[in-house]
Formats: sequence, structure tokens, C-alpha cells
Amino acid sequence: MIDDPTGPDVLRDRVLDAVLAHVAFDGWSQAAIRSAVSAGAIVAAESVLAFPAGPVGMIEWHSLRADRRVAAEMERRGADGLKVRDRITLGIRLRLEGVTAEREAVRRAIFVLAFPFNAPLAAKLLYRTVDSIWYAAGDTATDFNFYTKRGLLAGVYSATLMYWLNDRSDDGSATWAFLARRIDDVMRIEKLKSRVQGFGATWRTGPAR
Repeated sequence: MIDDPTGPDVLRDRVLDAVLAHVAFDGWSQAAIRSAVSAGAIVAAESVLAFPAGPVGMIEWHSLRADRRVAAEMERRGADGLKVRDRITLGIRLRLEGVTAEREAVRRAIFVLAFPFNAPLAAKLLYRTVDSIWYAAGDTATDFNFYTKRGLLAGVYSATLMYWLNDRSDDGSATWAFLARRIDDVMRIEKLKSRVQGFGATWRTGPAR
């Protein structure tokens, strides 16, 4: 089925891209929307139609769009054939590289989401990002590991995101080195958890005879 070239997602993308050009200066605000309208990129009615919730709705769409692009790119690259740590590393790298040109917009979005009344949305967006990366990485867990994997990845992603925002190294090399260290930390935790679980099973059943 061919996507509708006039559908709601197309309108959201067009309005978002028009406003993004002004977010670095005006933040995620009505001022940025007015600037996009003044520049002739959109009309005011389109902004309201695409994002009834205003700038916060734009932040959510910006995040969702980035998540979708990462999932599509991971599938295109055949990420499910990589080792787990390489899949996750790829997912986070793609997520950040995909918004490199919008780094200031991401920084401004974090500022908006830091307000207490936006905490539910911030949690929702973070969960959706890590869930989409795990899903694209081929995760099929349905037990408690489903939640622990996403919790661990949320910590890694959040820490790497904050580091990336202030990274001025060539090609983000410092960020990718930071990410590798965080992934190493998680792998050590997973190995320790497996040993503890194994010890617990032995303690309950006694040593094999």
C-alpha cells in the first residue's frame, strides 16, 4: 500500500521540519511556530491541525520519528545478525547520529521535558526509544528480563545522550568511546547476575552428584 502523500504523518513532518529551523533560537515554543509561519514555511492553521498539543506534541513526534528511522535502518543493515552488544551499540549510535544536525533542538527538548508536569511524557519517550531499539535488535523476552533489559538500556542511553550533547570531538569519537564503556559495564552486570542466579539454583537444589 502506498503511503498517502497528504496524510497526517506527512503534515506533521512538514510542520515539524519548518519549526525545527527556529527551535535553536526560540526553543520549543509558540515563538518558533510563529517564526515558521512568518517565514512562509507553513500557515498557522496547519500547526494547530498537526499538533493540537502545541510544542510538546512536536517534541513527541520528533522523538517518535527518530525512533522509527532507527528501527528501519537497523532492519536494513540486518542488525539481527550481529552480537547483542553490537546491536544495541548500533541502535544508540544511529539514534544519536540521526539527530546530529538537530542537537540544539534535542537539548531544548530535554529542558522542556525536565519540568515536573512533563515527567510522564519524558518517561514515555525514553521507554519508547529503548523499547524500539530492543525490538529492532530482535529481543523476544517476555519474562522479567523484558523489563530489566529496558531499564539497563535506559540508563546507558540517557548517560550517553547527555555526554553526546556536550561532545565536541571529531566525528563524536569521545561519545562512542563513552558508549562502549557503558556497554561494558552492563555486560559485567549481566555476567554477575547470571552467576548469582546459578549460585541460587545450586543453593536451592544442592550440588550436582
